[in-house]
Amino acid sequence: MKAIVCTKYGAPEVLQLTDLQKPLPKHNEALVRIHATSVTAAHCMMRKGRPFFGRLFLGLTRPKVSIPGTDLSGEIEATGPDVKQFKPGDQIMAATDVGGGCYAEYICLSETDVLVKKPGNFSHDEACAIIDGAMTALVFLRDHGKTRPGQKILINGASGGIGVAAVQLAKYFGAEVTGVCSTNNLELVKSLGADQVIDYTRDDFTREKNVYDIIFDTVGKSSFKRCKSALTANGVYLSPVLDMSILFQMLWTSILGSKKVKFAATGLRKAEEKIKDLKFLNKLMEAGKLKAVIDRIYSLEEITGAHQYVETGHKKGNVVITLSSSNAE
Repeated sequence: MKAIVCTKYGAPEVLQLTDLQKPLPKHNEALVRIHATSVTAAHCMMRKGRPFFGRLFLGLTRPKVSIPGTDLSGEIEATGPDVKQFKPGDQIMAATDVGGGCYAEYICLSETDVLVKKPGNFSHDEACAIIDGAMTALVFLRDHGKTRPGQKILINGASGGIGVAAVQLAKYFGAEVTGVCSTNNLELVKSLGADQVIDYTRDDFTREKNVYDIIFDTVGKSSFKRCKSALTANGVYLSPVLDMSILFQMLWTSILGSKKVKFAATGLRKAEEKIKDLKFLNKLMEAGKLKAVIDRIYSLEEITGAHQYVETGHKKGNVVITLSSSNAE
């Protein structure tokens, strides 16, 4: 099978297309033919080994997992004798997180891993494009922001991979949503349900009079210090981008002040929790409450270009790698 292998940290060129032996499923595993995977900003950070303390999970001097990629949509091709929940032919979507392995034509997954059947109204490309952003946004908004009807939420980076999911989920939870994005993406964010949009090239939301119960900085482009005045008295600043300042502010605000800073390593949660969340998102997808936004589609052979594009910081929604037309042998 064809796979992308990464044996050292660095620029996109460290990603090498390689031929590997097709894996064989163990007794409790399913062999999945991958039809689509994605490239996210998080993948680019993992490829570079940044931030450095992230290497405690990824590998200190080089990646522990040689095949990158953290989410997929595909088809079960074979199962071990102990697999009961899935059968050959099932169309599935899955998240592997730090386990990686999705930049390949095949992967073996246990039925206790984070996988569910794919909704029939979503293509493999669309299903894959949902997973990373929505799984992240759900945890931040529901668990850490405690989003409830009537709250005012601002989503910075509303047109990105996490942002497009956050806008839709915040609206589903009944919040009043303001999306911040560039001029070219204003209509996209409105179409996802945002009540108001702010063009950051023209206006600075931290200098306006409006205040919000939650500010979700999905791209880490702002800071708690800048956003503090735009939060209500008990407002929460959420960031999925970890650095030392966020860690310090989390600790400081947990002790002093009513305004809080919160971060969560959503990919490190227990598999049972993530399965429950993926099933929840699956129902929203089936009901038409959550839709995918795909900017560009690349082939596996174009993985370097895909990473280079994502690193420009200007993608709309998600970038997908499709493997459906590959030989897969």
